[in-house]
Amino acid sequence: MRHTTITDIAKKLGISESTVSRALSDHPDIKQETKELVRKVAKEMQYIPNPIARSLKNNRTTTIGVIVPEIKHDFFSSAISGIEEVAYHAGYTIIVCQSNESYDREIINTNALIRHRVAGLIVSISQTTVNSEHFQDVLRRKIPLVFFDRVCEDIVASKVIIDDHKSALNAVKYLIHKGYKKIVHFAGPKELIISNKRMKGYIEAMQEAQVSLEEHSIYHGGLHEQDGYRSMDSLLKMNIIPDAIFAVNDPVAIGALQRIKEAGMKVPDNIALVGFSNNIIATLVDPPLTTVSQPSFEMGKKSAELLLQMIEDEEYKPQTIVLDTELVERHSA
Repeated sequence: MRHTTITDIAKKLGISESTVSRALSDHPDIKQETKELVRKVAKEMQYIPNPIARSLKNNRTTTIGVIVPEIKHDFFSSAISGIEEVAYHAGYTIIVCQSNESYDREIINTNALIRHRVAGLIVSISQTTVNSEHFQDVLRRKIPLVFFDRVCEDIVASKVIIDDHKSALNAVKYLIHKGYKKIVHFAGPKELIISNKRMKGYIEAMQEAQVSLEEHSIYHGGLHEQDGYRSMDSLLKMNIIPDAIFAVNDPVAIGALQRIKEAGMKVPDNIALVGFSNNIIATLVDPPLTTVSQPSFEMGKKSAELLLQMIEDEEYKPQTIVLDTELVERHSA
């Protein structure tokens, strides 16, 4: 069915399209009785304003573009909920794109949102992002940009993050305090900044405790369950049984947990586990996972608040907000 347009309303009333447009916009030059008549006919004809046409005229929409690596895990879906909460109350809607951890797809998503004339962008980069040129293009077009969680450090833009290094340091110190010495780290991709910061936190905690790092103390992989499963499988095949494992995130920890159980061992009796993120699934596995809690919903809210400030004030200077984390003790360590 064809949508009613301003032209249709103008023809029905025998007035100009500009008069209809100004009446619907509550323009002071239009008489009140004309405004009421136009609104009445628009309602009868089920007229809905066209945001795309409006964006072509104003060169800006009330739509915010959001790009995340994936939606299936709780961290990003929770952050998106925080973004949407703020956007809704400010009269904005959001378009969510996922890169599926693909640098190429992230570029495609960015360009598509630019073409849609979004008012601004909120982004968490993919684990394979190796170049920030597509985000430099966003800034050149003067489109407000905010990064959260995973950021491009070479881009001058607002960022909402946690202290990944300190959070990892405290998590490993917790394991050491519990008496675990032979602690293995299942790290994330070498190219991803948050992975490196968490790895450095692990290394620093081990060095402070004067616990030597061995050849197989660190395993690099991806950020999903299968990566934790494969890393744990590699250790078992070499007959290496650590006291504890500190994983780069909860999915990796849960993948390791699955392989430990398949080997007939128990957590934490044989091997302790600590994750990172505090995904909902961390409370559902057996035993529940000790993990670093990231304030994902708050991270989304803060990102949206920063973006809206930038949209409303072109002179607004980029800033970085660092949110606190908390170690949540459960039964896996």
